[in-house]
Amino acid sequence: MASEEEGESRALQNPADVRIQLERILTSPEFLAPERGRRFLQYIVEETLEGRSEQLKAYTIAQAVFGRDTSFDAQNDPVVRIEAGRIRRALERYYLVSGSCDPIRITIPKGRYSPHFSDFEGSPNGDEAANLRDSANQRRNAERAISWRNLLLPIGLPALFGTIAVLALIRPLETYLSPPKPPPPPATATSQNRPKVIVEPFAALGGAAEGSDFAKGLVDQLIAKLMKAERFVVLAPGRFDTAMTGMQYSLQGSALTEGTVLHLHVRLISGADGTVIWANQYDRDLRGQAMLDVEEEIATQIAMEIANNRKLNGTGSEP
Repeated sequence: MASEEEGESRALQNPADVRIQLERILTSPEFLAPERGRRFLQYIVEETLEGRSEQLKAYTIAQAVFGRDTSFDAQNDPVVRIEAGRIRRALERYYLVSGSCDPIRITIPKGRYSPHFSDFEGSPNGDEAANLRDSANQRRNAERAISWRNLLLPIGLPALFGTIAVLALIRPLETYLSPPKPPPPPATATSQNRPKVIVEPFAALGGAAEGSDFAKGLVDQLIAKLMKAERFVVLAPGRFDTAMTGMQYSLQGSALTEGTVLHLHVRLISGADGTVIWANQYDRDLRGQAMLDVEEEIATQIAMEIANNRKLNGTGSEP
């Protein structure tokens, strides 16, 4: 079954187009992966395009990409599995941030090392038959509804006009006999009066490339996490506008890496008077951890703390 899916994946795309897409990903600054991870992705894509996807096992990849010898044991050395997970998350982030309109999507399904290629719509050929059946069923239902409408039309129109005439007589009487209804209460959480949070680009201190990549990736993760909260609206950077209604806040931060230790400072500032509403510091040891995992873990924690902060809605101090 797996070999059939891989065959469909290869048949979907021209190998030249897949190689162009691979080069587009590898040269993109939004594809956050180390050099050995890039070698890993290039190797499994080329092997799949050459028809050798069945040979993509942890043993062969460890020797070809990571320089392991014949004594390599995947049970004791999970380097291939760990790197596959990192590249899988890096590809997901790339297509979320800058590759959403790319003509070809390259993914690594969980549980295997052979990549999958699909077109922009992401609809594999195996679903086409089901889609055609659904379309045919919809057409039959529409035709059945039209036939019923043609049958009921001569009866329904007179009944409709009769009902309208009766309601026209009853409505004035109801106006005199019924007390006036109070107006509905104003909405309490619309996009106009909800607090607005602008996630500003984080500063990368110290000039290290790792700090700059982490700062950019963390901002992307924060925007994605904060958008799931319904208490406030997330705006693009630099969108402070005094003409906009509701409170506006700026989420700012700075990242500094010293060796393998990451120091992160984050603060939430009121756009009205510059008051610091909330601030926190996060320190992480990056040894043995993927940068994407650290970004997601810290972004989740920051989003939860901001969403639970009562000062953001002006309801009082924090619990």
